[in-house]
Amino acid sequence: QVQLVESGGGLVQPGGSLRLSCAASGFALDPYATAWFRQAPGKERERVSCANSSDGTTYYADSVKGRFLISRDNAKNTVYLQMNSLRPEDTAVYYCAVAGGPLCEISMEIWGQGTQVAVSS
Repeated sequence: QVQLVESGGGLVQPGGSLRLSCAASGFALDPYATAWFRQAPGKERERVSCANSSDGTTYYADSVKGRFLISRDNAKNTVYLQMNSLRPEDTAVYYCAVAGGPLCEISMEIWGQGTQVAVSS
């Protein structure tokens, strides 16, 4: 069964850090671009970060540049999102996704169920 399972969300104070994980099963991540999205209550889903599998190019939303880092471990078939200097506005449900090919420009085909991140004092 093809699926993505996120973990690592939780409640953290402003300025804190979290690392989200996204474990893939039923297929290999290696050939595909992988991304993290988030959706806050009442807001549209936005792409936080994406990484090409073809050349390793990474993309970040302006709001998270310099604070978040996307990475992948193909041996573990897992994608990560390291989130540092967290702010209350980072509060959202975070989803990982896998594109239909090696580039982030290709539409996402597989989605995880999401993990909640709450940043609050």
